[in-house]
Order: sequence, then C-alpha cells, then structure tokens
Amino acid sequence: MNAIPPPPAWTAGSVRALMDLPFSELVFQAASIHRAHHDPTRVQISTLLSIKTGGCPEDCAYCPQSASYEAGVPASKLMDVDAVLAEARAARAAGASRFCMGAAWRSPKDRDLDAVCAMVEGVRALGLETCVTLGMLTAPQAGRLRNAGLDYYNHNLDTSPEHYGAIITTRSYQDRLDTLGHVRDAGINICCGGIVGMGEDASDRAGLIAALASLPKAPESVPINALVRVEGTPLAQSEPIDAIDFVRVVAAARITMPASYVRLSAGREAMSDEAQALCFLAGANSIFYGPRLLTTVNPAAERDRVLLDRLGMTAG
Repeated sequence: MNAIPPPPAWTAGSVRALMDLPFSELVFQAASIHRAHHDPTRVQISTLLSIKTGGCPEDCAYCPQSASYEAGVPASKLMDVDAVLAEARAARAAGASRFCMGAAWRSPKDRDLDAVCAMVEGVRALGLETCVTLGMLTAPQAGRLRNAGLDYYNHNLDTSPEHYGAIITTRSYQDRLDTLGHVRDAGINICCGGIVGMGEDASDRAGLIAALASLPKAPESVPINALVRVEGTPLAQSEPIDAIDFVRVVAAARITMPASYVRLSAGREAMSDEAQALCFLAGANSIFYGPRLLTTVNPAAERDRVLLDRLGMTAG
C-alpha cells in the first residue's frame, strides 16, 4: 500500500503561485477541496458580542477601539455575566451555533478572567460553542479558559510578517505566535486569520495565508476580514480590496487549510451578494450573523437569510 504523502509545506512563494492561477482554475481547485472535506451547502453561523469595548492601549491601525485614535468609540466596562447570557440566548434563537465574545484588552488581568470564565460556562450551558478574544494570554490563563470549557480562542495574525510593522507597533508578530502556542498547548481550538485591504500587496496576502497554514496545526477556524475603513483610524482612506482579489484569498485559505472553517468576517456589509456567492463557491463556509461585529456594522440577518436561501444553502 502506498503511503499517503504529507501535505505540502506552504511558503509565501507557493501560495502566491496558487493565487496567481487563472481565476476559474483557482476557484475550481478550492471548490473541489471544499467538497472533499465539508458539506458545500452548509454555512456555520457565529454571533459576535463586544463584552468590553474601547480604550485599548494597542495601536492597531485598523481598529477604532484603540485609545490612540479619535474614532468615536468610548471605553466601556466589562459587561455583566447575565447581560452577556441574555445576548447569547438571543443569538441561539436566531440560529447561531457559536457565540463569540470580544474584549478590547492588550491582555486580560487574572481578575478579569473570573467573569469571562463565568460567561464561557453560561454560554456552553445554553448549548452553544464558545469563543473569546481577549488579547495576549499567558499559559496559566489559557489553562483557566480551558477549564471553563472554552471551545475556541481567537487571536489573528492580521497580515504577513513583512507588512505587520506598518500596521501595529505595540505587539510583535512573535507575541501573537506565543499566545497561539499557549492556546494550542492548553487544548483549545484556535480561531486565527487576518485582514486584507490594509495597503498590503498580493505577496503580503500570500504571506499571511502561508503563515496561517504553516502553524504547527492549522487553525480550526480562519476568519478572512476585508478592512472596514473607520474615520479617525490611520487606515480610513485605504483603497478597498477588489472583490476578485478577495475571493482569491478565500480560495487560497481553503486550499491550504482544507479542514478548517473559513469565515467571511468583517467587511461583508460592503460586499455584493454576487461577491459573497463567489466566496462560498471558493470554500468559505462560515459567517458572522447579526447586526454588528465588535464595533462595525454587519449585514442584516434578513439579508443573510435571503441570500442563503437564494443559494440553496443551509445555516447551522
């Protein structure tokens, strides 16, 4: 019996070559791989709630929650556990299967985790998968979240290693990789992706996908965000990414990370139905559902229901 060959070691160069394929060939390859690993008619639904908004000390150039910018996002305190669980019940009733909670921290204080762990336990008790994004974690903090029953931890790489310094100066790429290592060592699934449309070039987009695919284990969930340009942030005047180029990134994520959920995340509000349909064809199989993400708008739930119905796709 012939041994199954190992998956390819993806480099920025090999991913760039993949993304440069004729569009029809690239999408065909992505769709074929998608069908081999997933039901191509099913879309996983997540809902995202900001449990602590604004006042973040990081200087991420895309983020209106940074205290460095005047983007009209005031700082708030951490939400009460009961209020978060009420939002989770509403998300479940609307069809979400995963409930994601985000706090605008550089890293949580140990005392902050008391409430967050209670939130995780309460959301799990509702029958929902749980995900949090809290900034950088230590190994003991990751262990506490695992013991609370956390299913996924989100910590994005954002962009390629080469472009990263033009976007963020307050935390290094290695800092992000260290947190991902703590999460993986704790036995928590990883949600990790990036943002396109931040002034990067095609090589940087390929570098982001290669960095994600080259982690010791590919993230179980890969959010692909299109930059939402917010006044007051340094990237407010960036040129929006071309829809076809965006689909190429989605297709590359699907081909290089076959078993992962590839999620259409921020930026869907500005996408046409046709662009989203191409993303689903190219292997996207997850969306955020509901009127808002952390601080930016998301397509109305009714628009998503109508689109999925038109495409003959089911949410779950």
